[in-house]
Amino acid sequence: MLPVPGPQSPDPTPPGVPIAARFVALLEILICSGVPTQVALAATFTVLGYPPFGPGGRLQIGFVVGVSLVDTVLLVGLIVMFLLAHGESPRGVLFGPRRIVHEIRFGLPLTFVVLGVGIGILLAIRTLMPSMHTVEQNPIEGLLTSARDAWLFAVVAVVAGGVREEIQRAFLLHRFESWLGGGTVGVIVTSTAFGAGHLIQGYDAGIVTGVLGAFWGIVYLRRRSVVAPMVSHAGFDLLQILQYVVLKG
Repeated sequence: MLPVPGPQSPDPTPPGVPIAARFVALLEILICSGVPTQVALAATFTVLGYPPFGPGGRLQIGFVVGVSLVDTVLLVGLIVMFLLAHGESPRGVLFGPRRIVHEIRFGLPLTFVVLGVGIGILLAIRTLMPSMHTVEQNPIEGLLTSARDAWLFAVVAVVAGGVREEIQRAFLLHRFESWLGGGTVGVIVTSTAFGAGHLIQGYDAGIVTGVLGAFWGIVYLRRRSVVAPMVSHAGFDLLQILQYVVLKG
């Protein structure tokens, strides 16, 4: 069992942390990175007769919704299990001492902050480095072919985007801060990986996503609660879906 750090662990990681502790933390980070669970679930769904692509090679929204929601349950369960295994409080690590209502109020205006930041960076990239715009149509747009699809994807945006990804980010940052070099290292690594995971939407979108991931990570480290990043992240994704629906309409 790893020794349990206090809620305000110093940054960077204090010297003398056992190699075994670092290895266990790294292993937990890899397991909770989202890659192993999503690959396993994608293979399972395919074997059960729900492949990712339908006729014409179009990504199926049912597959995306199913894998995203099941992965949320699986990943959050793993995170809670790892925290409890080390004698850590999931509530303390994820929500801290702040009142949830106050964090929701704090997170709502952050939705528009990240929207402005995202638009600003995207416009700057497309003006100064147009070659980074490598995908003409965001794959998300191809999934939103009806009002039903929009509602389904909105559920995914809230549950898998806002809830799962911010709980995941908080856990990874907590592990980095305690055992693997500190919160700053954690923000750099997790935001880079977060951006890389969205390169399918284009290099410019990957850069924007990485920056926003760093922003949400810093908010968590400052406030010790995932609630504000959750609200901001879910709101940002919902606004994007609304944009696609309005433009298509």
